[in-house]
Amino acid sequence: MSRRSNFVPSGNEGGDRLAFFHILEQLKTQRRTGWVNNRVTTSFASISDHMHRMSILALCTTDQGLDVSKCVMLSVVHDLAEAIVGDIAPSDGIPSAEKKKLEADAISSMVGDMLHGGPAARRIEALWNEYEAGETAEARFVKDLDRVEMALQASEYEKRHRKDLQPFFDSSISKIQHPEVQGWAADLITERASRASEP
Repeated sequence: MSRRSNFVPSGNEGGDRLAFFHILEQLKTQRRTGWVNNRVTTSFASISDHMHRMSILALCTTDQGLDVSKCVMLSVVHDLAEAIVGDIAPSDGIPSAEKKKLEADAISSMVGDMLHGGPAARRIEALWNEYEAGETAEARFVKDLDRVEMALQASEYEKRHRKDLQPFFDSSISKIQHPEVQGWAADLITERASRASEP
């Protein structure tokens, strides 16, 4: 569910930067909406958990045409706006254009109001915009990491909670474009199928 930031810049650079550091806790503590909606209750992945595993997946690529450091950074910032707006899911009924505006406004508040537009702010904003635009090889690769990470988590929850989470595979696996990530997804599907055949 979305929420709006009630942050008011103080004009004190150090204090506003601390506000940014503190709001990042929301990424650590907020459960991802898809798992909440599917009643995965005994354990859960936070937004930070999701971004962290994506970062490690980025380090595992063998694609020498990618800037791996850039991929790691894109993974780290791609859901940053959710610290303010929350993990907006289709079930929330918020139109895509409104979701994009809420997230863009959140990033604007972070980089302008909290980080005062300094070098760190510009770096974070550029990375977030690159991911959102999806025009670079790195941004497209990280979008595929977003998809395969969700499928990995779904598979782990299926195993742990004996649930059928097929919609998470339907909405992610077929959209993966990067050949290496397609291979990772194929391995996951094979593993999942072998688990389904177990007594």
